[in-house]
Amino acid sequence: MSAYNHHEHTHREHEGEPLIAEAERVLVKAGEQWTQMRADVFEALSAQDRPASAYDIAESVGQARGRRVAANSVYRILDLFVRTNLANRIESANAYIANSHPGCLHDCIFLICDDCGQASHLDDDALTGALRAAGEKAGFAAVRPVVELRGLCPDCRG
Repeated sequence: MSAYNHHEHTHREHEGEPLIAEAERVLVKAGEQWTQMRADVFEALSAQDRPASAYDIAESVGQARGRRVAANSVYRILDLFVRTNLANRIESANAYIANSHPGCLHDCIFLICDDCGQASHLDDDALTGALRAAGEKAGFAAVRPVVELRGLCPDCRG
């Protein structure tokens, strides 16, 4: 059984400096280095109030550093962050959000507002576990459910 095959879990949500410290801890524990560039990218990502593209993050980091930052290098860092659970990719928007609980391995269900672009998540391990099991039953290995629900958030639905 994988670490994902459980129906309940609790995790601690982080924000601000504690989130950055937890991200550093998780990345180093994964055997990676917490470089200044990676720290800058994570800080810029975690400061976003909605999913951001690699270009948005590159622009933000470039402004903070006072020089242009290539989107390609930001893409590589964001891919590393997704692999190490520091960030999540919103597939339908080709954008990223910081994972507010990087030390917790589970599958998030993302709720994305079609009007304002805000993204939040909910955890339903029974649902994502069923999707994982269905993929494994079909012969797939290392199944990773990516679930996104689009609609109007409570603020936009008026």
